[in-house]
Amino acid sequence: MSFTHPRGTRGARKPGGRLMRWVNKFAMRRIRRSSGKFMGADALILTTVGRKSGQPHSTPVSWFRGLDDGWVVVASAAGARSNPAWYHNLAAHPDQVTIEMAGQSIAVTARELHGNERDRIWETIKATFPRFAQYEQKTDRLLPVIALARRS
Repeated sequence: MSFTHPRGTRGARKPGGRLMRWVNKFAMRRIRRSSGKFMGADALILTTVGRKSGQPHSTPVSWFRGLDDGWVVVASAAGARSNPAWYHNLAAHPDQVTIEMAGQSIAVTARELHGNERDRIWETIKATFPRFAQYEQKTDRLLPVIALARRS
């Protein structure tokens, strides 16, 4: 299945601006220097290829254990009504993605989860980190759940 989550009609203000860029840079430095934790959550650095620019873009994201020893990330944008830019980059180039964690850069392929598969993992994520349940309450869009699998 493809990347299909549209923009919502309501939601929180999308994180952005100079302060958010600074926080993201700080978080990425911290993730690279530590065991991959940031603000109490497992975090990785997701590098995508821009759908318009074709340039690499890196952003820190929380991750969860996925299927087959893969990783799962949520395109929550803190409950904003639109998906984060990296979601659109993944949709455009799902096979040109890398993650950085524990001092390693790992080539991965992205796949959006749908139906029961998504629902099962989503419930686990909300139970583990209630902050994501709060994001879900802020918006009327279905928050995309993305599986990242190691490329061979």
